[in-house]
Amino acid sequence: MTDTRTDSVTWLTQEAYDRLKSELDHLSGRGRVEIAQKIEAAREEGDLRENGGYHAAKEEQGKIEGRILQLQHILENARVGEAPRTDGVVGPGMTVTIAFAGDDEEVTFLLASREESGSPIDVYSPKSPLGAAINGKKVGEKATYTMPNGRSMTVEIIDATPYAGA
Repeated sequence: MTDTRTDSVTWLTQEAYDRLKSELDHLSGRGRVEIAQKIEAAREEGDLRENGGYHAAKEEQGKIEGRILQLQHILENARVGEAPRTDGVVGPGMTVTIAFAGDDEEVTFLLASREESGSPIDVYSPKSPLGAAINGKKVGEKATYTMPNGRSMTVEIIDATPYAGA
């Protein structure tokens, strides 16, 4: 059975997938061993209540475990390749140009997973407020989204073309 839903899928290039998989393999293997060794070495120093090295190592361990869970989730929901795209329709993998209402300035960015950072242009997540508002819109349409400060912002889609790379 093929999953045709794309809302929960994270589209990644092969390069991004391989980079994340490599990070996961390191953290869940050698990374866990190294942090366990740090914790054990700090534990041997004595009283744990006043042992800064022990607490720092335990905090680092928590961060590593959190990143492992994050990477596992991303990779479980990842599809390597390109999201289905149509010229003129906003979607993941598209280079989008928008104009803010009441402003002549245009902004161009790649609508893609944050894991695709490293692209030469800004990357906006399809799950961000702006990304979610414009996803599926056609050139010429307007979309309104709520900014972090609670105010609404309206944008017009000026262009949407498949991302061609660097």
